[in-house]
Amino acid sequence: MISLVRLALVPVFLWLLLGPRWDGLAILLLVFAGISDWLDGKLARWLGQLSRLGQLLDPAADRLYIVATLLAFLVRDILPWWVIAVLVGRELTLGVCVLVLRRRRFTYPEVTYVGKGATFVLMYAFPTLLFIQTDFADPLIIDVLRPVGYAFMIWGGVLYVWSGVLYVVQTWLAVRHRPSGGDERPRNAVAGV
Repeated sequence: MISLVRLALVPVFLWLLLGPRWDGLAILLLVFAGISDWLDGKLARWLGQLSRLGQLLDPAADRLYIVATLLAFLVRDILPWWVIAVLVGRELTLGVCVLVLRRRRFTYPEVTYVGKGATFVLMYAFPTLLFIQTDFADPLIIDVLRPVGYAFMIWGGVLYVWSGVLYVVQTWLAVRHRPSGGDERPRNAVAGV
């Protein structure tokens, strides 16, 4: 349920950033998305309610928030276009990997700790970068937060791209060891290697 609420709020978040530009509310919604992401995982493990649907929805919500934020940052010129192109390119590459794995009858790749860490760091970077764009922030606070926001963005961006490289390698290793007409049972991409 938490992941579904997070998914439903993605268009609201994008509208807040691009429509009325209510950055304060957008920041709060982004913080809520980050906290609820953490809470969702904790509750699922604590209550023993892990499900395949939850394992698919949770990273999907994370990716949608990241892509929505990057799109808004591109339109509003908050980050350089090439940074956004690299991060969106990573998402497109992962989409191709998923299609290749599905065609070869593998399940989706497991989420890695590097990928989780990258998402975690980006979820700190995005609200900070958005906050320094607001009119209501004190200039001194903006001067302090600007390098922090960009440091998180660089760190998170590098981890995000690196996790993408790991997924590509994982996909390549999985399909290299198994021709497309193999066993009809879906297998895990890692376990299939």
